[in-house]
Amino acid sequence: MSSWKKAAKSNQKVHRERAQPASRTHLGILEKKQDYKKRANDRHKKDATLKLLRKRALTRNPDEFYHHMINSKVESGEHHELGKQDEHSPAQIRLMQTQDLKYINMKRTMEANKIQRLQGRLHMTEVANRTENKHIFFVDDEEEAKGLDVAERLQTHPSLLGRKSNRPRLDQLNNLVLGVQDEATIVAMNQEREKSYKELQRRLEREKELTIVQQKLELKRALQEKRSRKPKRVAKGTKDQAPIYKFKYERKR
Repeated sequence: MSSWKKAAKSNQKVHRERAQPASRTHLGILEKKQDYKKRANDRHKKDATLKLLRKRALTRNPDEFYHHMINSKVESGEHHELGKQDEHSPAQIRLMQTQDLKYINMKRTMEANKIQRLQGRLHMTEVANRTENKHIFFVDDEEEAKGLDVAERLQTHPSLLGRKSNRPRLDQLNNLVLGVQDEATIVAMNQEREKSYKELQRRLEREKELTIVQQKLELKRALQEKRSRKPKRVAKGTKDQAPIYKFKYERKR
């Protein structure tokens, strides 16, 4: 029976949609009801929004405060959001996009080992000598405190009192045999030491970047796990710190 119905419909008149009259072709395609409904719904939505904003303006509390008031401003009648600090640096974004957690952990361990070797070779003596000296000497009375000779107490030369490292005693200075070095050799040694300190600074910054990226990747993996309750964010992430989340304690089986 369905085939007969289809055959009967084949002889029916074809109903075409009414086209735009020739005199109005410059206005575009003729609007149909579905087009009108979309336009009307959009207009009603905008009118409802304006009505709600007008109502809120009339019932506004002058003592009301919320944090978005200080995180945005109006310039020349236009609303602008204040610029927020980027959570990731360009180097961190490249690492997170191209490498995985195991690679980051391996590179951070390598950098930490190189830093440890550099610090063991350089000893950071120049930094130690620039810090304030807080050595305390104990005496029996005020007269001994007034007449205290620090160089004699430490058994060293007065010109070496400012040092915290490599401060030999007088008996060691008497037995010390000094070699003769020309000025060029001293300059080369100073340049080599300065170069090593710069390398140490670069590796420390690199190790810090890798540590932050590792923390962000570990947190991202932890957030993807299925949990009964969604963890609560305590602090936003920055370039120098991974975001901090508070997880609900779950008893392990």
